[in-house]
Amino acid sequence: MNLTPEQLAAAQKANLETLSGLTNQALQSIERLVELNLAIAKQSLSDSVNNAKKALEVKDIQQLLAHQAETVQPIAEKIISYSRHLYELAHETQDSFTKSAEKEFAANQKKMNALVEEWTKNAPPGSDAAVQALKQAIASANNVYETSQKAVKHAVEVAQTNINTAVDAVSKNAGYATKTSKKK
Repeated sequence: MNLTPEQLAAAQKANLETLSGLTNQALQSIERLVELNLAIAKQSLSDSVNNAKKALEVKDIQQLLAHQAETVQPIAEKIISYSRHLYELAHETQDSFTKSAEKEFAANQKKMNALVEEWTKNAPPGSDAAVQALKQAIASANNVYETSQKAVKHAVEVAQTNINTAVDAVSKNAGYATKTSKKK
């Protein structure tokens, strides 16, 4: 089973295209992260200036406590929103890379099956047991891969559910803390 120069060139071209696609996906994710961080920085600066102006207008302790209560809830909500955006970005990037990996795995699996079929056609007589063992090993490897992928997807779903639950709990607690401090 010798590979021809054309087959090697085609494999290298396919690998280069895959690498280029993954690099573009990574750069898009980085670009979105930079945009998110820039938007947060601009908003934080604006909020800080507004809060400082309001703090300079405070005349007594009651106004100070009210001002603090007013600033806590929006800050907590923005932190939660930022965390959600980061998580979504990471999840989308991971999902994109996973789809690319699955596509590559499927293509390589087809190539491997074609090579095995070609090899079995040219196998010497009496090598049926070796051919079956090779086919069984490939099937087992594919089964392990598919099982692993299902486990990873399940783990991601569980993590996402846990994060959403934690974010909801923090949001409720921040809202409760703000209401409590406004009553005082």
